[in-house]
Amino acid sequence: MRRPESPPSETNLFAEAPDRLAEIFSVIVGPTVDGRYRHWHKLRQLKPPPPLSHAEWWWRIRLARQMISKPIALVDTDGRAFTFALVDPMLEMLSRVDRRASGEIGFADAVTNPTTRDRYILNSLIEEAIRSSQLEGASTTRRVARQMLRSGRKPRDRSERMIVNNLTAMQRVREFQDRPMTPDLVTEIHRIVTRATLDDPNDAGRVRGPDDPIEVAEPGGEWVMHKPPPSDELAERMERMCAFANGNEPGFFVHPVIRAILLHFWLAYDHPFVDGNGRTARALFYWAMLRSGYWMVEYISISAILSAGPARYALAYYYAETDANDATYFVLNQLAVLLRAIDAAHEYLARKLRQLQQTTELVRHSASFNHRQIALIGNAVRDAAASYTVRSHQRSHGVTRQTARVDLVQLHEMGLLTRRQDGRAFVFRPVPRLQSRLEALGRGAPLDGGDEAHS
Repeated sequence: MRRPESPPSETNLFAEAPDRLAEIFSVIVGPTVDGRYRHWHKLRQLKPPPPLSHAEWWWRIRLARQMISKPIALVDTDGRAFTFALVDPMLEMLSRVDRRASGEIGFADAVTNPTTRDRYILNSLIEEAIRSSQLEGASTTRRVARQMLRSGRKPRDRSERMIVNNLTAMQRVREFQDRPMTPDLVTEIHRIVTRATLDDPNDAGRVRGPDDPIEVAEPGGEWVMHKPPPSDELAERMERMCAFANGNEPGFFVHPVIRAILLHFWLAYDHPFVDGNGRTARALFYWAMLRSGYWMVEYISISAILSAGPARYALAYYYAETDANDATYFVLNQLAVLLRAIDAAHEYLARKLRQLQQTTELVRHSASFNHRQIALIGNAVRDAAASYTVRSHQRSHGVTRQTARVDLVQLHEMGLLTRRQDGRAFVFRPVPRLQSRLEALGRGAPLDGGDEAHS
């Protein structure tokens, strides 16, 4: 990736044309151009509104942005605060996130009840664990990684260990969401993310010291994008970051999604660890979103979107740091990523709902089942943890004990229910991948019996 061109100096602008102020202010200029928050590197390729030069146009845009910018407690190595501007594209995207990632979302209980919900969340956590690790250099393929995570196989190399760690960290973040953020919690998350993946195992969960010089290169490694703050500042910086994460900083309202994104940016900017900073930053973003009630993020993978365009992700950091500490670039980039991930999650859940509905219709029109069995299968598809006994089935449908027993035994023999003895009674449960078995039945494929191997 080529190094973007830095913005021109405002001092040089007025030194060269001190008498042009009237003409410069004769044109109405806002903080965006065609609805986009342009960096100088992109703006210089567009045609400025007459009579402005590119440099004059840029100065007017920067002035419009400064008028609406707000500072946060994150400062650069010279003590200058980072800011963000609430521009119209940001407000529009925040509104969409609020509608689509929190509150009551129109998915049937068949998709979001506690048992099936956990299965869908696990799929999303696995995706995030894989993609986040790949962003940091893990070379394992998605297929191999998924097989490893689902089978419980131990990781065979560092790349696979990174993915296992990421999944563990994401699962733990769900548990941490009601706890306030502290430096100890940050280092604990980092320890989980990096366990057995660093050259020195003692670096896991350890804040870097004076003997740990670090620079961040652009994705191709051609040039240095960022030099993090010195190690002697990190303890204070992390305290301030945690205060920000917990809503104690700054002294004005910050939309919770912006706060989560800026927390992501803050950890990555300070780079408090020798390695694993990106993975830790993304975990903190999830923590902040869940803490603020955006439950939909449990179904999304932002890293799946980021891995499709790592250069844009890197540039969002670089633009923020090289344009007067304007974090708006990063916030807008991450909002766009978040919305794409939310859309993908909605499509995924809607697809699962359609599959459930199709399976229900398939069963309803099958001559293989009576109406009681159809009702039971519909319940089993929606709730993989459901259990049935002859007595419960008898009571549900008001039939004789023998009729209830025949219903359950038939479903067991067709390979749709498992059966285990609990005391004097048999307990029947849905087999794993029940929906796939029913789809196979609809295609006319033979089903093996539901013996104990299915449980």
